[in-house]
Amino acid sequence: MKTNPTSLPDVLVIEPARFGDARGWFSETWNAANMAAAGLELSFVQDNHSFSATQYTLRGLHYQSPPHAQDKLVRCSRGRIFDVAVDIRRGSPHYGRWTGVELSAENGRQLLVPKGFLHAFLTLTPDCEVQYKCTDFYAPDCDGAIRWDDPDIGIDWPLPPGVEPVLSAKDSAAPRLTAFETPFTWTTPE
Repeated sequence: MKTNPTSLPDVLVIEPARFGDARGWFSETWNAANMAAAGLELSFVQDNHSFSATQYTLRGLHYQSPPHAQDKLVRCSRGRIFDVAVDIRRGSPHYGRWTGVELSAENGRQLLVPKGFLHAFLTLTPDCEVQYKCTDFYAPDCDGAIRWDDPDIGIDWPLPPGVEPVLSAKDSAAPRLTAFETPFTWTTPE
């Protein structure tokens, strides 16, 4: 397993090893001991699995606030997605900045999105399946979203010219970052 930094220091790309032969391949997608050895001690309590039938379906930008904030480990098990994290920790030198990475069934990469970050993904192929582990249970009263196309964040979504993403009603009505009072605070690394 390799951990690779992104342009946001706390967001990591995790690359589990794959072992292949004529039958296909095998990969250990999560191992608590290996992650702890890499300095990532996370206790996951919930696994989520989503299916998006339509190419250019966009889910996000979502967060879950304290006391039920979640770290997420995201992977695409069918198709390809553009996965995004946005720093929303008050006082962070990276507040409002985003990073994005392509995750696919083929490349096997995963994105670790810590508490205090918005998360979203755009499907790049039809029939995408995304799976992610969470460190806290879903709590509807802590669920929130910010607009996917907020110009203050400026995510460069890989959408063809003139194509609008498929959105939920919740994501279509999400507020902008300037109207958001973040419940997350950045702490100086030790």
